[in-house]
Amino acid sequence: RAVLFHIPPEWCYISVALHLGCSRLSLPVPRTSPVCLAFLPRISSAAMTSLKEICRGLPLYPLPENRGRRKGIPHAPVRTPNLTGQEKKLALRNALRYFPPEIQKKLAPEFAEELRLYGHIYMYRFFPDIEMRAYPIGEYPCKTKSAAAIMLMIMNNLDPSVAQFPQELVTYGGNGQVFSNWAQHRNAPRLIITNGMVIPNYSTRDEYEKMFALGVTMYGQMTAGSYCYIGPQGIVHGTVLTVLNAGRRYLKAEDLSGKVFVTSGLGGMSGAQAKAAVIAGCVGIIAEVDEAALLKRHKQGWLMEISNSLDHCIARLRDARKNKIALSLGYHGNVVDLWERLVYELDTTGELLVDLGSDQTSCHNPFSGGYYPVQLGFEEAKQLLSTDPGKFRTLVQESLRRHVAAINRLADKGMFFWDYGNAFLLEAQRAGADVGKRGANKTEFRYPSYVQHIMGDIFSLGFGPFRWVCTSGDPQDLAATDSIAMSVLEDSIRRGVSTSVKQQYHDNIRWIREAGRHRLVVGSQARILYSDQRGRVSIAVAINQAISEGKIKAPVVLSRDHHDVSGTDSPYRETSNVYDGSAFCADMAVQNFVGDAFRGATWVALHNGGGVGWGEVINGGFGLVLDGSKEAEERAKMMLSWDVSNGVARRCWSGNDYAYETICQAMKENSTLKVTLPHKVVDENILEQAMKH
Repeated sequence: RAVLFHIPPEWCYISVALHLGCSRLSLPVPRTSPVCLAFLPRISSAAMTSLKEICRGLPLYPLPENRGRRKGIPHAPVRTPNLTGQEKKLALRNALRYFPPEIQKKLAPEFAEELRLYGHIYMYRFFPDIEMRAYPIGEYPCKTKSAAAIMLMIMNNLDPSVAQFPQELVTYGGNGQVFSNWAQHRNAPRLIITNGMVIPNYSTRDEYEKMFALGVTMYGQMTAGSYCYIGPQGIVHGTVLTVLNAGRRYLKAEDLSGKVFVTSGLGGMSGAQAKAAVIAGCVGIIAEVDEAALLKRHKQGWLMEISNSLDHCIARLRDARKNKIALSLGYHGNVVDLWERLVYELDTTGELLVDLGSDQTSCHNPFSGGYYPVQLGFEEAKQLLSTDPGKFRTLVQESLRRHVAAINRLADKGMFFWDYGNAFLLEAQRAGADVGKRGANKTEFRYPSYVQHIMGDIFSLGFGPFRWVCTSGDPQDLAATDSIAMSVLEDSIRRGVSTSVKQQYHDNIRWIREAGRHRLVVGSQARILYSDQRGRVSIAVAINQAISEGKIKAPVVLSRDHHDVSGTDSPYRETSNVYDGSAFCADMAVQNFVGDAFRGATWVALHNGGGVGWGEVINGGFGLVLDGSKEAEERAKMMLSWDVSNGVARRCWSGNDYAYETICQAMKENSTLKVTLPHKVVDENILEQAMKH
């Protein structure tokens, strides 16, 4: 029953547009191979138990056993889309369109039950029996390495050691999905992915909940929906840089030993905070309400200690602070309780025990399990979320007000707090908390975002979270790429760079040297490295050459976080330091998506939502497969240069001096790059004089 399209010789590619609920995809396919729509029905006598079985499509004859939600793994919170009777029927109809009529009668009741119990149809029956992880690329039964690389990246995003809620296809952030349901597992040589593209006036949370329940859109977060998530390592380098530079800016300190950093969240992205604190050399106290998340990070070696006692946490904090011991301590409890206890210590002893503070709860999704109110225990709160979402929302907003009140008290005494781009201050403001800043524009609050004070200038220098995945699955290949990257950076320093760029390169070299020792790999053999345009291109060319020479055994996938120089338009995070009035414009992310597509990316993605939430951001990313060929080298040079320069040029036009210097240097190094430069208003008085007329 699988449908084969045989390509006439005169066609180079065929584009198959497939509306799959979560996204709209265009799949150009080489003319030499027939195209099999792998998600169409096939005849099978067994469930999907191998990579070969998955590639053959959905097992329908007979259907696999419906085992429902598996025990022993964390599950996504119950969603409450508040569908009408007609909308529930529509959601069922949309789910059943994946299946032929003779199957629909059997599946309809269980899909209806999933919708009733969980607020979405995940199609648990089709959850594969295979161990979900990134297999060595040679094991995938694909006709092209590009197709195999895409499958590898998808399966890595769904690896239980990587994914937050693997059976609900959520990679991180509470609702960052790879696919909408288990009938959408696909394979194709090249992909163009869009997630959540909604008419602007309808891009609201309430509309999203309905559309997701109907199965017509989904929230891809950032790298979840583009298949490029690499576990918490994907953000830990940026978190290390943030903490180090926060120490430099706020505490005037290069050495953070004995300094205390308090925050919350040990899930997907936030799981990086514990490791980052230790690498930076400080004392990190991280609150987390979900015990499963704490245990997962502790088992992976990302968290040193766990305690559910505030008395014990304060005692360990004092000891580590006094003896300047690097520590990551996970408090199993609500972060509001932790902040209020620190206020109590200040009031009773006069001692300020915390130097730096932030928050990484999933506040982009505060009323659907991204933030749990302090008034209730974790299980009790989850129950209330499913039975009375209105009451849950009220408690969340009350909790946010208490949360901010405690932070304000400590900040008034000298603690430095920043928003980590998770919409914490935005949601606190909406809840009525005291986070306002007099005379500020609408992207500014009482406390800065980490982009405004720290990462924004790093982005303007062209540095961002570049990453790669060794598809062989061999740690020796990853070690080889680490060595290549370090050599490239050291060579760049020898050839001469500006003082500001040199500091970034030295931070990067330190990062690579310590990466192996800190057990950063979770899932695929991957590395993240904050790099600029020169570094990204040089590293890509050197890795591709090593593949060609057999020094690296299999292709390498290049990518980056969408949270980057050019990839994201987000007025409360990535573009929060853009002050020319264009922070709410989304042209940059769209231009990057299109520009990467025709400069050689293997796949590209464009998303609504990510980081700060649905309707608050447009972001995009890519995957580029290096296979050792000359063509791969040329694609890397073209695409990576554009991918960085586009954003630097935009930041230059917004008035950032670092970006101006960086784009001028890029034009000197690349004679084919032409950027129109802005002129500054030298005499501010002419503005006042003009206004008088």
